[in-house]
Amino acid sequence: MSYDDAMDQPSEITRRGAYDKGVRRRREILDRAIEVFADRGAEGTSLRAVGAAIGVSHAALKHYFASREELLIEVYRAAEQRSIAEDPPPPDVSVVGLMTHAARRNHGVPGLVQLYSTLVAGALEAGHERSREFFGRRFADLRGVLTERIEADQRAGRIRSDIAPQAAAALIIAASDGLQTQWLLDPAVDIEKSLELLEGLLGG
Repeated sequence: MSYDDAMDQPSEITRRGAYDKGVRRRREILDRAIEVFADRGAEGTSLRAVGAAIGVSHAALKHYFASREELLIEVYRAAEQRSIAEDPPPPDVSVVGLMTHAARRNHGVPGLVQLYSTLVAGALEAGHERSREFFGRRFADLRGVLTERIEADQRAGRIRSDIAPQAAAALIIAASDGLQTQWLLDPAVDIEKSLELLEGLLGG
């Protein structure tokens, strides 16, 4: 090893250590922010308000998240990944059952359902390119996953063969999201029963 290489090595280790520390700190902030949003949704959650609620300075939040929108997106992304890891759907669940399982899981954290609805609505407005990109990609990925499941269910005779898989996938997502919005406004809305009806209509 040359002298220059030996001099460079500690700086590489230092940079790596700082990076790892930054990743851990960002994760800690997200974990604590998830609890805040799960409790209250997106209402009254400026960067300063979130920082005050989780005991992190506004400057620290700005270091890791450039804007409130970025923080909201990352909180939702991390919360969704955590909930799926903690309560994954059964491997043999039907395509509609997949959305029913997610809706049932979401009932325990209405604040995050509200956060989701707020972000989707914001993505339709000008100046919210990050939200538009995130949800545009998320919906496209979800349509792809559901389309594959529908095609498999059609081959197995569980879904009618005369239904276009891509259109059915978009319909299932729309039904699930719309029902959850109605549930936020009126908890008496029975999401599972409505999705069961949809599954029956699609059945082979």
